[in-house]
Parts: sequence; structure tokens; C-alpha cells
Amino acid sequence: MAETKRMTVSQALIEFLAHQWTVDGDVRERTIPGVFGIFGHGNVAGIGQALTQLNVHDPDLMPYHQARNEQAMVHQAVGYARMHRRRGTYAAAASVGPGAANMLTGAALATTNRLPALLLPSDTFATRVADPVLQQLEQPWDIGLTVNDAFRPLSKFFDRVQRPEQLYSIALAAMRVLTDPAETGAVTIALPEDVQAEALDVPIEFLQDREWHIRRPLPERGPLERAVAAIRSAKTPFIVAGGGVIYSEAEEQLRAFVEATGIPVGTTQAGGGSLAWDHPQYLGGVGATGSLAANRLAAEADVVIGIGTRYSDFTTASRTAFQNPDVVFVNINVAAFDAYKHGSELPVVADAREALVALTRDLEGFRVTADHAERIARQKAEWDEIVDRAFAPSGADRPGQPEIIHAVHAATDPRDVIVQAAGSLPGDLHKLWRVRDPLGYHVEYAFSCMGYEIAGGLGAKRGLVAAGDDRDVVVMVGDGSYLMLNSELVTAVAEGIKIIVVLIQNHGFASIGHLSETVGSQRFGTQYRTYDPAAKNFQGGDVLPVDLAMNARSYGLEVVEIAEGPDAAANLTAAVAAAKASDRSTFIHINSDPLVYAPDNAGWWDVPVPEVSTIESTQQAREAYVGERAAQRPLLGGGQR
Repeated sequence: MAETKRMTVSQALIEFLAHQWTVDGDVRERTIPGVFGIFGHGNVAGIGQALTQLNVHDPDLMPYHQARNEQAMVHQAVGYARMHRRRGTYAAAASVGPGAANMLTGAALATTNRLPALLLPSDTFATRVADPVLQQLEQPWDIGLTVNDAFRPLSKFFDRVQRPEQLYSIALAAMRVLTDPAETGAVTIALPEDVQAEALDVPIEFLQDREWHIRRPLPERGPLERAVAAIRSAKTPFIVAGGGVIYSEAEEQLRAFVEATGIPVGTTQAGGGSLAWDHPQYLGGVGATGSLAANRLAAEADVVIGIGTRYSDFTTASRTAFQNPDVVFVNINVAAFDAYKHGSELPVVADAREALVALTRDLEGFRVTADHAERIARQKAEWDEIVDRAFAPSGADRPGQPEIIHAVHAATDPRDVIVQAAGSLPGDLHKLWRVRDPLGYHVEYAFSCMGYEIAGGLGAKRGLVAAGDDRDVVVMVGDGSYLMLNSELVTAVAEGIKIIVVLIQNHGFASIGHLSETVGSQRFGTQYRTYDPAAKNFQGGDVLPVDLAMNARSYGLEVVEIAEGPDAAANLTAAVAAAKASDRSTFIHINSDPLVYAPDNAGWWDVPVPEVSTIESTQQAREAYVGERAAQRPLLGGGQR
């Protein structure tokens, strides 16, 4: 008989996870290096006991980390996964009911971003011997439905361990999805409270080291030949580089390809870092939040080469970015779902790095015309000058966000990581932040989740520390997003993990406030003001007496408050430099002028305006909206030329 070990389901699962390894070429690392957990009655005697037992007997095998919010646990796992290019992530364990439900936002974020995270929510009794259990959701039309069923549409893999014997197949299937570049995202294993503590005889082979090799599929000959033919016929080709370039570690192959061909590159938010900002072929971000240079050339492109992009509405400027009536799309993606986006007839289902190597080989001798090369260089130079002007010192008591971005950038090292997610900062960073390293730009903009920044930044720093990388992580966050989820600052203090947080205080929601104006709603409900009982709104009251610097100080961080005045931006640069020299987490508070905007970029985002309204500003906004929408295309385009 095969050798076995008597264990509970929870003990077996945790020990199994401790022996999983991801292999990517010469890189071999732990797939799940640790577990975040918040315990309640649903998991304290299951997963909690299993982690306790390992901590007593072998504390290095599967380290446990505290967290202050279940959603934030998943955000930390995602930040870690980004820094490890999807080769590793964390498990997040929560109790039944509200603890599990708190992870739903994190699950959606992980799946939307195509980044792995393992979720272990506790579930109600499989035996139903305690029915209803505390915090159980009851639906009379489906007694078996639980809170955890809400994870089904948010996960790339979902299963529930109803019997101990199911653990083996479920755990192995979950690992396959976690390590599959085409399918990865949130992986959810629901664990009924009673089953967690049940015992079974576990085969020793289930608990031994197992390697999961990352697939790097080569492009098929036929699709590659058709893509090469389309590119060779192009007069104004353009590359959209997405997150797939980063996750495939294909930056050098992209650089070699564009230097050989002269084709310009615009990046998505996830693709930031694919090329250094000062590379001659790099025109900046593309789309609704992109650069003027990239958007001008994207509009004229006759062949668009998408590499590892899912073509979000921001990347395509809501399908207005690519205006050439004969445009052809070559979509290179490891996931067929993304390669066939928008009806492209030239999909190349392949790893980004392998596809770029093949394209460089098969396009030998092809290069854009001298006239087009000159236009690329001119547009890049013009945009760089525009950004320089946006960065110039204003002398204002409250600097605008572009000046604040420059002040932070001036103090960072080329390899430092900027982390952001929501509000007006993602758009301004996409336009203005001059990325100098492949891992230096982490803006979570697939889900754009308010509250991701601090937890995601902590996860990113945790990932760098695990890799022996001492670069700094700088989290930039607005007051609106900070108020959504700031509790993981306590985790940073507890574990001595250093991050630098720059909080931009503008007393409200800057991004949605500006958007509200453009759609004719006059910033309604977007400002943090005292309530006006007569007008029944928050539009004209006093600024709230909220002291976010004091809040951060109460958590135990070093706090620097930048005083208003003409030297505010320069003092911010000095504060970031001092924070980099410190070995503790630092919180830097600065007041900004939310009405100072980044330079225009000729990008557009489709936010429908009411067809009818009694408000004149909304009527005017509707008229402008109809005009912009006229440039939309029903499909991006995609046939052979």
C-alpha cells in the first residue's frame, strides 16, 4: 500500500501548497510562499489550526501573515504577483459569511487584471448539522446556495470541498489555473467549516514537491506568416504593448524588434515599462489616458500590432483611437479570447516573447520609411516638450497634480516602483510618469479599484523583498481612495515592511469631479464638504476638518506634512528623498489644486450623457458627447490587406 499520513483537510491543503513550485525557464520559485489570514469561527479550527501546527513544527514551510481587511489580503497577493511576473502569489483565508464576502472585490480585481491569487473562503456546514449556522445566507429557492457562490463569476476557477476525498482533484486543478498564463486570475476553493476539520489518510505523494512549468507557446506557422505579410505591407504600423510583454519578460525582445523595424510603441497601463520612456520608438501611453504623440500615430496606423493587450475601452479610447478606415489588427496574445478581440482575422495565439523573436526573424529587412521615422521622432520630441512644461515649477501654494508627479519622480531611483489604481492619478501617470524600469510602473487599471493602492503597494514590496530586491515602492494615493482602505498601513508597521505613501489631499474625488463637469453634473456629490440641510447636498459647505496625516501617525508611520506655499513641490521632492533614506514606512501629505489638469492628449472615453435633461449644462454636455461618439467604430477592424 502507498504510504499515507493522517491529516485534516486543512492540514493537508496547507502542506500541499507549501510544496508547489513554479518553473519558468531557469527561474524556480514557490508558487504560494505564504498565507494571509483573518480568522473567525468558520476557519479558526481549520485553516487557522493548520497554520498554527506548521508554525510550531516547521515555521518556514508556510509562513502566516496577518491582515486587517479581507479585501486587502487579495490586493496584497495581486501586488506580489505583479512583481513576480505571475510566477508566485499568496493565499488568502477568510472566515464564513462577511469575511468571505469581503474578498469578492479582490477576486474581481485579480481576475480582471489576469493576475493570480488563491482565495480560501470558509463555507457553511456541508453536513448541515448546524443549519442555519451563524452568518449563513439563506435562500428558500436554493438551500445549498451560500455567500461563496458569488465567487463563481469572479473567479477563473471555483470549487467547493464537500467531502475530504475531493481535496486532491480540486487542489491540483486550482494549481493548474494559477500557473496558466492564459487562464490565471482569482482561484477560489470554498472550504465548509466542518470539512476543514475532518481527517483523511493523505498519500505522501500529494505532499511532495511538485513543479508547474509556465507554458510559453510558440506562434503557429500559418498565423505567423499572415501576420508578417500584413506588417510588411504596412506604411504606418503601430504597436500596442500590454501587460503580456511584462509577464512574458519580453522587454528585450520588444526593444530588439522595434529597433530593427522602427515601428513606434504605445503602452497600456499594464504595459508600462515595456520600453524605457526615452527610447526613440516609445511614444508613451496610448488611448483615453495616453500621450498626444501615441494617439496621433495610432489614429493613422494602417496595421496595429497588439502584444499582450486585452484592448480595454481606455486603450482603444472607446473605439475611437484607430481611425484609419483600412486598419488591420494583428493581435498577439497567449489567450485566444484576447487574440480574437473585436473581430481580428489575424490572431496569433502565442507567448509574447516567443512571438516577438519569430517576428524579428521573419521581418528581417523590413523598416518603416524615412518619412514615417521622422514623423515618429518629431511627435515624440513635441510630447516630451509638453510634459516638460507641465512639470515646470508653478510657484503655486497648492501645486497641481502634474507638478506633484514630477516632484515625486525627481526623488526616485530608476528602478523604484510607483503604485496607483484609481482616481485622476492613473490618467496623469499614464501621460506623465517617465518609466525607467520594466517593473517600475504598477497602476492597477483593469479594475481601477479605489483602496487598492496601499495594500497592493505592500504586496509589491513584499514581492521585491522575497526576491532580494531592495528598490523602493512609492504609493501615490488621493484622499478619496485612501479613505476607502488604509488599514494595511498597520500591517506594514507590524512586519517592518517599508513603503512610501504620498497622499494627495484635494478634499474629494478629483477624477469623478472633473468627469462630472464634463457630463454636465457640476461635481455633484464629489466634494468632501459639510452637509447643507437647506440645499440637501454637500456642494457649498465647509471643507471637512479631517486630518489624514494624524490618522497615518496613529498607525505608527513616520509622517511628513508639506506646508502650502511656493516651495511645496520642492519640499515634496526632499521629503521623498528623505523617506528613501529611512528604513521605516513614511507617509507624506500634500495639498493639491484639483483644477490643474494634465496636458490634453486627443483621447476620449465613452461616458453616456442623458439624452434629455432640464439642466442646461447637461444639455450642452449631451451635444458634445454626440459629436465625439460619431468617431466610434463598431469593430476595430481586422481583415487581411
